[in-house]
Amino acid sequence: MLKPLIAATLLATTALAGAANPLTSRIFTADPAALVDNGRVYLYVGHDEAPVGGKDYVMNEWKVFSSCDMQHWTEHPAGVPFSTFKWAARDAWASDVTKRNGKYYLYVTVEHKTIPGKAIGVAVSDSPTGPFVDARGTALITNDMTHETEISWDDIDPAIFVDDDGQAYLYWGNTVMKYAKLKANMTELDGPIHTVGLDQFTEASYLHKHAGKYYLSYSRKWPEETVYMTGPTATGPWSYGGVIMEKNTNVGTIHHAIIDFNGKSYIIYHNGKLPTGGDYRRSVAIEELHYGPNGKILPVPQTEQGPAANPSAACKR
Repeated sequence: MLKPLIAATLLATTALAGAANPLTSRIFTADPAALVDNGRVYLYVGHDEAPVGGKDYVMNEWKVFSSCDMQHWTEHPAGVPFSTFKWAARDAWASDVTKRNGKYYLYVTVEHKTIPGKAIGVAVSDSPTGPFVDARGTALITNDMTHETEISWDDIDPAIFVDDDGQAYLYWGNTVMKYAKLKANMTELDGPIHTVGLDQFTEASYLHKHAGKYYLSYSRKWPEETVYMTGPTATGPWSYGGVIMEKNTNVGTIHHAIIDFNGKSYIIYHNGKLPTGGDYRRSVAIEELHYGPNGKILPVPQTEQGPAANPSAACKR
């Protein structure tokens, strides 16, 4: 019988085998969001629970993983169920995360109970691993706030970006990309919703900054490929940069996040390479990302081995 302290430790976290893609083969995971904090990378991923041969997404929670070296990952037990949002009917679709003023804000896609269509909510926690609670008690974005398309899933895939001057921006959308400023409290819009015309935009917009340049990446076409644009500000104007990652072989989507960690850059994405994997049984994977001359992002191939170990000082703590 395990001693109580050892048993409690095993229940608290699950250490996963590292040094290979995908991140975990224990469960199916998708739509990664990433946060670098205090020498660790935290990943927030949707949990694909569809059965073999399933024809729709079954996603009820976001799982949380972390690593100090980009190879060995710990699964944190609490996760974030969609029922965190009492106004949500179902679904734990794509999310994004940021830290501000010592708190962690998780922006998520769910189905609204009373307003038809997908909606975006925001949860907050004092810890990157939770517990997270609904920061508003209501949705931040609902389908009746935007009218560019007739589809009910055009308000999905939130991407949060806080600029150097402290201004926060929320990007989201399917078919049409939208963005809005957020107030400093991170839970209210600060002004109107804007739309951006992007070439063959599908979904999964993501904004990051590197060496003084803004990069807007997104999923284009169907099946999706990951492409990027660059600009002088967080709102453009945007110039096309190129393809970052080619489409998956057996999955239509390829949702991504891009981070800098311990002196290197990474792209985190999903594919369907686990046995029985596919559109509704996806797996999150990670690759190192490189910039070429003039800040051009070089194309990234998918690999089985993933990135080399990159231990931060947090690994010694």
